[in-house]
This record gives sequence, structure tokens and C-alpha cells, in this order.
Amino acid sequence: MDIDIQRDRARSLRRNMTSAERKLWVALKKRALGGFRFQRQAEIGPYIADFLCRERSVVVEIDGATHSSESAVAADRCRTAYLEAEGYAVFRAWNADVYENLNGVLEGLLKVLESRQPVFRRRIG
Repeated sequence: MDIDIQRDRARSLRRNMTSAERKLWVALKKRALGGFRFQRQAEIGPYIADFLCRERSVVVEIDGATHSSESAVAADRCRTAYLEAEGYAVFRAWNADVYENLNGVLEGLLKVLESRQPVFRRRIG
């Protein structure tokens, strides 16, 4: 995918977050969860992650009903395999969990973050 097209898509996704993503973002922004910094709709290779903590290389994906079809499950498996091969841990939560058990989602995510070693990436450019 052309980098400009992907960047424009990421910007569009940031402007048009789902309600579950907006709810989780309120709990993640401004280092509100354990002091960890998150980005919304972060570009990683050919993919755009819902949320990314670069410091710990953790991707957060919020899945809704569109992720339950056989083809979507297969696509999610490929996406997860790619991200893990790149060194990322992938934390997935369902929309319903964000709405009904946000504290449980945050606790699970915090455990993943704290279990990972800090990653220091040098900025190029």
C-alpha cells in the first residue's frame, strides 16, 4: 500500500473511531494507564493498529461483530502473525468487553504491558 494512502487512511480512522475505541482511548490517552503512552491508529507495516504502545511493543485491537466471520478471523490471524513476527504483542478485546468490563480490559492490558521489557527505538529522520 502506498505510504501516503495508508497515512491518509490512519488519519481518517482517528477522526472516525468506533464508540468502543473512543471509550478505550479516554482510558489510555495522556499516559492514564500505568504511565504508558499510546498512539491511536498507528501504522505498522501494511497494517493500522487500533492502539500502539511503542515503548513496550504492544498492539491493542478492539474487535466488533465484523471480526467474527470466518474470513475476518483468518485475516486477524494473519495480521497477528505478522505483528508478532515484528516483535509486537497483540492484545485483543471485544467491543462488548470495553462497554461492559472496561476495568477488566484495562487490567489485562496493564498485565501485558508490565510483562514486556521496554523497547528503545531510535528515531530516524
